[in-house]
Amino acid sequence: MASNQTLLKESTVETVKATAPVLRERGAEITEHFYKRMFEQHPELLHIFNQTNQESGRQPEALANTVLAAAENIDQLETMLPVVREIAHKHRSLQVKPEHYPIVGKNLLAAMKEVLGEAATDDIIGAWEEAYNVIADVFISVEQEKYEEAAAQTGGWDGFRTFTVAQKVRESDVITSFYLKPVDGGALPWFYPGQYVTVKADIPGEKYLHLRQYSMSDAPGQSHLRISVKREDSTDTLPDGKVSTFLHRQVEEGDTIELTAPAGDFKLQDGTRPVVLISGGVGLTPLMSMFRTLVSETSRSVTFIQTARSRSVHAMHARTSGTADEYDRVSYHVCYDIWMDADHEDAYVQKEGRLDAEWLRSIVPDEEADYYFCGPIPFLQAVHKMLKEELNIAEERRHFEFFGPAADLDG
Repeated sequence: MASNQTLLKESTVETVKATAPVLRERGAEITEHFYKRMFEQHPELLHIFNQTNQESGRQPEALANTVLAAAENIDQLETMLPVVREIAHKHRSLQVKPEHYPIVGKNLLAAMKEVLGEAATDDIIGAWEEAYNVIADVFISVEQEKYEEAAAQTGGWDGFRTFTVAQKVRESDVITSFYLKPVDGGALPWFYPGQYVTVKADIPGEKYLHLRQYSMSDAPGQSHLRISVKREDSTDTLPDGKVSTFLHRQVEEGDTIELTAPAGDFKLQDGTRPVVLISGGVGLTPLMSMFRTLVSETSRSVTFIQTARSRSVHAMHARTSGTADEYDRVSYHVCYDIWMDADHEDAYVQKEGRLDAEWLRSIVPDEEADYYFCGPIPFLQAVHKMLKEELNIAEERRHFEFFGPAADLDG
């Protein structure tokens, strides 16, 4: 990245950095206009982007933050490499290709011009065009590495591969697991516990294909891949749930679906430290993959804390409690927003209400543990704050995963 950065003229760097204040103030407005503009001119790209994240503003906000970071760090772009790698995983999984970048660049620059008006002078637009082309080349290069890695590994593949639904298992009132085996009968790749696949959904009555990313909820090395999908209900303001409802209600055992190869940088790290897994709702899915791996392939002690609204929506409880019964080094704890009478008879259901630092501190056996947490954004923000400010867990021992575009956990 540093070598590409040297291609930028000094005047370009100065001009782009000077736009940071206006991008901090109006970046989301620009990116919202950008997406609207691009989809109007290129509706064939709609399937790459989760439209619920568009409607909620999460995707425009995430892009605005990335553009702002590029402006602020244009003279030291190497600091953005972790973000580039994270986005490259998602792009490879969604099959973003080099030919998409000129389309994005054209519409992003046009959106800047149209939103900012006379403030977006020819010098500013010219500087951003030069900077965008350098940044795009970096993304394309990193993504090409991801494509090559996915295809070259044993059992890997490029593009989409067809899988049969070998089993469909109802895990709770809202979560169903799909056990997927390749139609070609070939090998499956090893993947990092915590990674995800992209599902291509060709939904009857829908004009365009839909792509959705789902974490794998089983350990690597099985004869199948498993995803566990929460059925999302649509509303008038957030028309989510098309793909999850399709999978729940229309896809049955024996049907086929297409997947891209595993991707993602939320990974179980090597080491010997104890591990604490904290899930909120369907956020347990990548953590289940980690849990299964930790139990079967390591000797590390594991504390698994699962939170959910109630027993009816809590998935995989019997499976997790059975493992805890079997292994002394596994500690399992459940927290429900609302208890039912029967929950009081379950030794693993130990708290009613929300997770708090006092309870967490009382059940975590080792202050030097590595922490992995996943769930809705408010849950992530609460756990992040708890670990950082109340338990004083070092940053390098806090690992988390967003479902969808990244957000600010300190916000």
